Amino acid sequence: MKRAIAFLILFIPGALAAYGIKIMRDMLFGISQFPYPALWVQFLVGLFLTISGIGFIAGFVLHRDRKKEKVQTRFKV
Repeated sequence: MKRAIAFLILFIPGALAAYGIKIMRDMLFGISQFPYPALWVQFLVGLFLTISGIGFIAGFVLHRDRKKEKVQTRFKV
């Protein structure tokens, strides 16, 4: 059960990051998506979603590895 919850915790930010990459790609090809009024707004939202999703996953993995003491000394707090 714990693994299923951990999978869901990581799946949602991963899906948001993938959606962010998709809307940034669409902006580069000039395809405007529905809720965004301009292409530059679409790109900024995609950039925010991508960075926040990848950052959440990286923080989750770092926190897990710190608990198991599998990180280098420079990452220990």
